[in-house]
Amino acid sequence: MTRAAIIRKNAAALAPAPHLLDYEVERRRFSWDAVRAELGTMPGGGINIAWAAVDRHLGTPVRDHVAFRFLGRDAHCNALRNDSRRDITYAELARLTNRFANALRSLGVGRGDRVFLLASRIPELYIAALGALKSGSVLTPLFSAFGPEPIKTRMTIGACKVLITTEALYRRKVASIRAELPQLEHILLVGEGGARTSVPGTRDLATLMEAASDAFEAERMSADDLALLHFTSGTTGTPKGAMHAHGAVVTHYATGRYALDLHPEDLFWCTADPGWVTGTSYGIIAPLLHGVTSLVDEADFDAERWYRLLQDEHVSVWYTAPTAVRMLMKAGPEVVKKYRFPELRFIASVGEPLNPEAVWWGAQVLGLPIHDNWWQTETGGIMIANTPAMDIKPGSMGRPLPGIDACIVKKTDTGFEEVREADVEGELALRVGWPSMFRGYLNQEERYRKCFSGDYYLTGDLARRDADGYFWFVGRADDVIKSAGHLIGPFEVESALMEHPAVAEAGVIGKPDPMVGETVKAFVSLKAGYTANDELLMELLGHARKRLGAAVAPKEIAFLPSLPRTRSGKIMRRLLKARELGLPEGDTSTLESGA
Repeated sequence: MTRAAIIRKNAAALAPAPHLLDYEVERRRFSWDAVRAELGTMPGGGINIAWAAVDRHLGTPVRDHVAFRFLGRDAHCNALRNDSRRDITYAELARLTNRFANALRSLGVGRGDRVFLLASRIPELYIAALGALKSGSVLTPLFSAFGPEPIKTRMTIGACKVLITTEALYRRKVASIRAELPQLEHILLVGEGGARTSVPGTRDLATLMEAASDAFEAERMSADDLALLHFTSGTTGTPKGAMHAHGAVVTHYATGRYALDLHPEDLFWCTADPGWVTGTSYGIIAPLLHGVTSLVDEADFDAERWYRLLQDEHVSVWYTAPTAVRMLMKAGPEVVKKYRFPELRFIASVGEPLNPEAVWWGAQVLGLPIHDNWWQTETGGIMIANTPAMDIKPGSMGRPLPGIDACIVKKTDTGFEEVREADVEGELALRVGWPSMFRGYLNQEERYRKCFSGDYYLTGDLARRDADGYFWFVGRADDVIKSAGHLIGPFEVESALMEHPAVAEAGVIGKPDPMVGETVKAFVSLKAGYTANDELLMELLGHARKRLGAAVAPKEIAFLPSLPRTRSGKIMRRLLKARELGLPEGDTSTLESGA
């Protein structure tokens, strides 16, 4: 049976009525100043993301509403143990974040200091994130699956002053590198199951919190004051620290309304790890701005558990990732048939392109199509989306949200020019001016400037726009690997491999994978005296996992006598990928002779 190219929506049948009902009308009347005015400012002036997300609600009925519902790893949805489930209201969240901000102040930590988080989805992480923002500190979340090397790199670049982590993660991933982090002054540990910790050279977070006051007035920040430092990977050099200011909260608020259609009565579930920008912008900030309850599940993916959570917790808005959707599809329809989701009204996805089959699967199996959207660490918030009232073209990322001007550009002799014709491939660009646009790459001003041409931010993504204004992802303009929604820089993986005494050179590519989008594959050549064999292969795989963590390390390693290089010595990852996938090699005029 041939499927229709478009999933038509009947906006009048949607309940509650979507915030973005008439796309063209809303775009014409939209202004960022109006959103700022609606969100408001702090008493006496100024803005602070945590004040807007938490304290702003304290004079309203929202104060007694549940802000977060935390489920522990051992929670069984139908028979939860009391210590596996914890509800925190907005009023309680205000008190707890005040305590954390005061705990930081007692350590001499505050405005402008760098506070890093390394933990799974536990309550302490969310309290610390908001408390750090409240104190005026700069928040940097780290992915808890990182190995010691990525952690050290990011903490060094970001000049980490305070690290909040668990005792288990500290012993496994931080203790061995602490001596290499001279700027790290304080390590605050969370004990297992609420137990106190007494690790030399660290402090117990619970003890600090008990001694702190409930009263704290959030720091009055300007819209341009640095709030968030999110790391994203590049193809060469070290990871880039994308800097975001407190003014980004205006975008979080607007996109929570338009792209996720959040209403006060919603039970919202964002499955993104808080170590990535989605888990911060939409797993913490945006739902709080709208006064909704967020479900936070500490456990890893399990299809049966996820369906049970959707049903038993009455989730109404669900924000997840294509990899998770594909894993649910792989689990088969028999699992989902045991559950019902009458409250579920909107499903959205982000992290990598959502293939059309997944959109249709949602419509057929879950009763709702899955709405793809697009944004980047650098944009700070959702830019292009399929919204609830919008007809869906499966495979498309949707249309630009109100306040966002997107276009396709082509490089010319003098810069870049906009492509007016439909269905022409080029680089996706955004006109500058939205509030959550990143303010720079930390200590990399030249790299930041190269992201712009005139009034356009150049995204590095190749795309096309059709005649109806829908955008379609084509691919990355560089070699960054997208795996399970995570961006992995080849250089970082190559550098870790070359730490092994047997490796002379390494080249890393992303290899297409139906489940996670891309997997990391490495090609290495060996130093004299080493022989390629299965024993060395397993040793290299283990070395990479230990240094980088399982999420970043290569899944495959192949031995080559030498790697293809340009005459200037740069490894040609493009050529490695073409040869691996049997694709045309393209221009090899710069290839080193004999490679």
